[in-house]
Amino acid sequence: MITLRPEQPQDYEKVFHLIEEAFRNSAESNHQEQFLVERLRKSPDFIPELSIVAEFTDDDTGRVELAGHILFTKVTVENGLQTFSSLTLAPVSVKPAYQGRGIGGHLIAFGHMIAEEMGYESVVLAGHADYYLKFGYRNAADFGITFPFDVPGENAMATELKKNALKYKKGRVKYPVEFEL
Repeated sequence: MITLRPEQPQDYEKVFHLIEEAFRNSAESNHQEQFLVERLRKSPDFIPELSIVAEFTDDDTGRVELAGHILFTKVTVENGLQTFSSLTLAPVSVKPAYQGRGIGGHLIAFGHMIAEEMGYESVVLAGHADYYLKFGYRNAADFGITFPFDVPGENAMATELKKNALKYKKGRVKYPVEFEL
């Protein structure tokens, strides 16, 4: 059984190791995601309700293990005339032993639901197009959104949590400084 809940301070060490393990064999990773999460927790752009863990409970033994984690952080999109708030999803992590079971998808859907309830209207990310398309993400260029770093067009993505939230909001994503370290 999988349970989704906000991350708690007592989870931090386990989440650090979970993220490290999740990205260990990823060729696209810089293998620093766990350190990014640590920095973001100290940022004014950190939203505790949107740092979410997935717990797996073994029905036979009752043993509970962290199986996944996701983090949404505040960003802005700016175009010189206006600035608007959005979120970025980075990273979504699932322990290798639990990958392929839909846990990442559950974390994304749950995170979207919580974010929308909190009044957030959109999410941007740099990630695997094939994966995120399943969750309503589209090419960010379709919305007129660009990123401050080189990312292939198909991997620069955005989604609207509220219908037409990005219709008239174009610009460049501005990430918290913690992403640059």
